[in-house]
Amino acid sequence: MNKFMRAAIAEAEAGVKKGHGGPFGAVIVRKGKIIARGHNEVVLHNDPTNHAEIVAIRKAAAKLKRFDLSDCVIYTTCEPCPMCLGAIHWAKMRKMYIGATRKDAAKIGFDDQFIYDVILGKAKKKQVKIFKTDRTGCLKVFKLFYEKKDRVMY
Repeated sequence: MNKFMRAAIAEAEAGVKKGHGGPFGAVIVRKGKIIARGHNEVVLHNDPTNHAEIVAIRKAAAKLKRFDLSDCVIYTTCEPCPMCLGAIHWAKMRKMYIGATRKDAAKIGFDDQFIYDVILGKAKKKQVKIFKTDRTGCLKVFKLFYEKKDRVMY
């Protein structure tokens, strides 16, 4: 077994034993060394965004003092949900290793197919109703950002 995936599994097991949340773990590797670890902490912090990958990304970004993790690799015990996959992309990582699949996760109650269906426009029923408001005011902030000379794009 890959030593980094073993570390991600150990992280997932620790989180389960502590009752922190679902059975998921992740590690982020840079230059052959683990720089961040995370397990699901949704229950621990009552925060639905505290998935293993997000926790690990936050720790890696804090440690490196940058949001660009393009020189890092993530190992995660399960195929990421749409939120985590988005975060991995926003962090600019180029490689990801997964253990279990999202179908495996669905079999134990962690089914996010409905989110994929919403993203793809295939959802028969939507959980969230979307309303548009105050576009002009929001676009003013876009303009402010665009005009700022030292803006950072990500």
